[in-house]
Amino acid sequence: MKTLFGIKVGMTQVFDKAGNMVPVTVIKADPHSVLAVKTKETDGYNAVRVAFGEIRKKLVNKPTDGQFKKANLEARRYIRELNISPDVEYKVGDTLNVELFLPGERVRVTGVSKGLGFQGTVRRHGFAGGPKTHGQSDRLRAPGSIGQSSYPSRVWKGMKMSGHMGNEQVTVKNLKINSIEPEHNLILIRGAVPGKPGGLVKIVKA
Repeated sequence: MKTLFGIKVGMTQVFDKAGNMVPVTVIKADPHSVLAVKTKETDGYNAVRVAFGEIRKKLVNKPTDGQFKKANLEARRYIRELNISPDVEYKVGDTLNVELFLPGERVRVTGVSKGLGFQGTVRRHGFAGGPKTHGQSDRLRAPGSIGQSSYPSRVWKGMKMSGHMGNEQVTVKNLKINSIEPEHNLILIRGAVPGKPGGLVKIVKA
């Protein structure tokens, strides 16, 4: 499975051959070094453990540093596992980079959405709010009635109400890769992807 992790840099715009403006999200995907290889015979499943991202040496604890020394690799900030098919062979020290993908390919991107804190029903669920007139000067953004009368005399589970919004894992499917810049380790994806700039995202071929 074609999979890479990257850091969302932000959004910008590019122009296609016809001169049309295309909004794109820029993702910086540093080369991934294969730290370990999992096989069906030894571990019960097929996967590779990859490491990527720069980190200061003093921030790496001893158990993690031991993994890198065993693989004879420089310490990296992130360690993730990627499932692979049995017919794909990797060995420790191999490198995965942005050239794993091609312009025009469809991908799905997973990230953690922006945390918006505690929000009311108007922003969280798109409620219209109450009328400004008829004595409701202080009820414009109120949620309205949430319960019933004598039966069942309670609030149903799942009722749309105010609460915590955002900061959830979100996957956007069927996005298209606009271009690849291997010299800068950049992937330009058409449209928006979850999360704020600086957030970690996962790119998987659709």
